[in-house]
Amino acid sequence: MAFGLLSRLFGRRKLPAELRYEDARQVLESHQLEVKRELAGREDAPPEALYYLACDDDAGVRGLVAANPATPMQANELLRTDADAEVREELARKIARLMPDMPEGELTSLQQKTVALLERLAEDELPRVRAVISRELASSRTLPKRLALRLARDAEIVVCGSILQYSPLLSDEDLIEIVATTRVRGAIEAIANRDGLSGDVAEAIVASLDIPAVAALLANPKAEIREETLNHVLARAAGIEALHRPLVMRTDLSLRAIRRIATFVSRALIDELSRRNGLDAETSQWLKARAQAALEDEIDASRHVTVEAVRKAYAKGDLGDDIVTGAATIARREPVVTALSLLTGVAAGTIEMVLDAQSGRGITALCWKAGLSMRTALAIQAHIAHVPSANLVLPREGFDYPMSEAELAWHLQYFGIAPAAGPA
Repeated sequence: MAFGLLSRLFGRRKLPAELRYEDARQVLESHQLEVKRELAGREDAPPEALYYLACDDDAGVRGLVAANPATPMQANELLRTDADAEVREELARKIARLMPDMPEGELTSLQQKTVALLERLAEDELPRVRAVISRELASSRTLPKRLALRLARDAEIVVCGSILQYSPLLSDEDLIEIVATTRVRGAIEAIANRDGLSGDVAEAIVASLDIPAVAALLANPKAEIREETLNHVLARAAGIEALHRPLVMRTDLSLRAIRRIATFVSRALIDELSRRNGLDAETSQWLKARAQAALEDEIDASRHVTVEAVRKAYAKGDLGDDIVTGAATIARREPVVTALSLLTGVAAGTIEMVLDAQSGRGITALCWKAGLSMRTALAIQAHIAHVPSANLVLPREGFDYPMSEAELAWHLQYFGIAPAAGPA
């Protein structure tokens, strides 16, 4: 009865433009999936029908009900614990988009229930559901402060990142506290990218010694970086190449800072400094001389860093970070491979395999086994293996190996290398 009636009423299973209660009832009785899905997405569907469809066996139907602004609160509450993550995502997206329309003052009973539902969704076990709320409400001023803080302190960067970067509800005190306590990789970097970042927060980021975050801070033209804070960066930046370009590109550098930076960056970056506006004649001339000296140093280093030189240094007991980092920095792959092979006792072919895999962790473990520093490991990752920036293994606190000995040994074993202890 139902299927024939629906075919005559709706034609090709489509609902009429003006939906009547009787039409909705007949859809529910028909159990036809296509029209149930259409009804689930209709904003003029009766609340009772939407509540009924919230319990449907088909996740697609429930997802449409979850996304429907007309769905009654009781059905929303039911869908909050739906077994299908995509249904909960649709619900989170819809509820989050209702927030910007809410007043900042006293809320009605329905609005209070909406906020309560949003807070429960923000506790969902799946990060992807919580992340929907974070992305949708990152810039909201009507989001309850307690919820903004909860999202900002989430253990997953996919959740906390948007709030940390964009939320206007987080005070400097909140941000400084998070910088000091977070263990989420990328969280401090998200804060460093905020518009109008204050000098106090910038100082806390520099003190964290989180290299990607400090690089992001330097690259942020809207961040206030006090001279004292910049001096703290300059004191450590010589051996941290990830900071060189962001430093050079700062537009608020003093002449003193420009000269100091030019003592440790590459010739190409010195040339970049020399093209800045506002340089006096003396500084311009000094930079040209420094660039020429850097060029001569590069040529000289290229001539002297050979496989034979590496072997001789090893025989004398002089093969270490200076030679290996120098070879890596000028992209001399063969001397680097030879050095790692000699220092670790691992065949050169295996070293080549690790480099070709662009495994930042594998290269780091090799350097640890070789007794080299984490800075050398970073130079080899960047200049020899060309590890993508997102996969670079960075020094902890600017200097130390960021992995435990057990982790380092595991990555060696992954490549079939015996994990003999090396100094970290």
